[in-house]
Amino acid sequence: MVRTGSASVAAGPTLAVVAREAGVSVPTASKVVNGREDVAPETRRRVTEALDRLGYVRRPRFDAAKASGMVDLVVHSLETSWSGAVLHGVEAAAHDAGLEVVVSAGLTRNRAGRPDRGWMDKLTARGSSGVLFNLAELTSSQYGWLDQHRIPYVLIDPVLEPPPGVVSVGAANWQGGVTATEHLLALGHERIGVVAGHQRKMCSSARVAGYRSALAAAGIRQRPEYVRHAGFDESAAHRRTLELLDLPEPPTAVFVCSDHMALGVYEALAERGLRVPDDISVVGFDDLPEARWTTPALTTVRQPLSEMAATALRLLVRMMEGDRPESTRTELSTRLVQRASTAPPRD
Repeated sequence: MVRTGSASVAAGPTLAVVAREAGVSVPTASKVVNGREDVAPETRRRVTEALDRLGYVRRPRFDAAKASGMVDLVVHSLETSWSGAVLHGVEAAAHDAGLEVVVSAGLTRNRAGRPDRGWMDKLTARGSSGVLFNLAELTSSQYGWLDQHRIPYVLIDPVLEPPPGVVSVGAANWQGGVTATEHLLALGHERIGVVAGHQRKMCSSARVAGYRSALAAAGIRQRPEYVRHAGFDESAAHRRTLELLDLPEPPTAVFVCSDHMALGVYEALAERGLRVPDDISVVGFDDLPEARWTTPALTTVRQPLSEMAATALRLLVRMMEGDRPESTRTELSTRLVQRASTAPPRD
């Protein structure tokens, strides 16, 4: 079932109750709810905390019949080529659908890391017809807010397992991990390390699970010390690679769970005077532009980011029209792109 809101929602606290809880006037609380700028930061904080604590539901709720021809795209960051690929896919699909796109970066949480209501209030104020979330970590209260307002939404590559019924689009991460590992096994590598992302994130855990499955299928003993988590951070990947190289029996190949982290892996190998692929083979994941710019060019698993984003937009359009997708989870295929960073191990 698609989570687009329930037909009847229990009445929440009034704005007067929120104002009393926050110690402000009702007009001041109303300004915060409606995204007005003429409110002191401390006052805004108290009202926002009261809104979250009391579970206030902003009205009027989303009305598909009166919705605008505009959708929101909330991305984790605008500073990466990953985001560029997602933007490209959403923009192309939105153009075909005759929609405009409002892009927001990193607005689901505030600077303190707490859930931020500001983007939700602005979303309602401008009357967007739906929302796409890319790599967003939504809280249960944020999911509830979207459902209560009956705002259609789709997750692109969700960070965590979404609640039942939430529509999401991602890549076949487990199969990608299998493909990367099988490629290295076919070259003759048996000592294969992994520089993974966050342990708790869906995509990273699936890629590592695929790696382990491929090793098991090949009858290769899994070594726990060969799996290092770097949180999708280039500097951390650099450190984790040095740890792998310091093992008594270091790996002859490394599967890196993102092309961005592979840059840190390359740097660590160069520091130790090791050549890719002569001394050690490297496989990445994503097929971002950086994969082609490295020397040597990076063999990697391609996940179709633009296609994922376009698919999510098309699903969102269906939901805006009252249709329910047959499945809440859509996975697009990954494939290996062979370049120059892998070779058989040295004797």
